[in-house]
Amino acid sequence: MINGAHVVIYSRDAEEDRAFFRDVLGWPHVDAGRGWLVFKAPPAEVALHPADGEPWHELMLMCDDLDVTMAELTAKGVEFTRPVVEARWGRLTGFRLPGGGEIGLYEPLHPVALGL
Repeated sequence: MINGAHVVIYSRDAEEDRAFFRDVLGWPHVDAGRGWLVFKAPPAEVALHPADGEPWHELMLMCDDLDVTMAELTAKGVEFTRPVVEARWGRLTGFRLPGGGEIGLYEPLHPVALGL
């Protein structure tokens, strides 16, 4: 039986990105050996959307209030890379990881599966 998901983020600077998840986001973690941190992610959901071209995937972290979360992260030096998009299904932006990657930040405005 599947009991979880393991998300891998490839980075140009994995050490800095690990420090970001540990120190800025404050996610609990274990050391899998030699400083290789594995983080406990918040509850997750998976959605399947149609693709116009080749299939792809995206990582978006969810929050209850996008404005409050953005203010908290900005105060910690986080750089937002996209303007907030207001859609009927939610509010979305993105922020830069120290290793150069980008992660979406999303306030859903639709029912979520997290409490199921």
